[in-house]
Amino acid sequence: MLRLGLLFALMLNAGPIAPARAQDVPGIELCTRESNMDRRTGCLQSNVEYLQKLVAKNAAAAQQKLDAANAEIAALKSALANLRSSVDKLQSAASKSDASTNKPEGK
Repeated sequence: MLRLGLLFALMLNAGPIAPARAQDVPGIELCTRESNMDRRTGCLQSNVEYLQKLVAKNAAAAQQKLDAANAEIAALKSALANLRSSVDKLQSAASKSDASTNKPEGK
């Protein structure tokens, strides 16, 4: 507790903290508050550019997921075809062995 108090006191005595610099964070801005038409137009253009980038990014992500799903579907279809051929071979072998065991022994 004492350490926490000392740390707090040191921070207060260190002097004023430098103000944070403003950053232009991309996103939708409320353009109706702008009274100057040039600034309002610029704001609207910025919104349109942001939305176009967002749509392009989402479309690329969706296409990547779709391509991955299609690749997985192709792999599963191939595995299914292999399993079907294995089952067919096993069934034919089983039917041949059943036919040979069911043959009556002739004298």
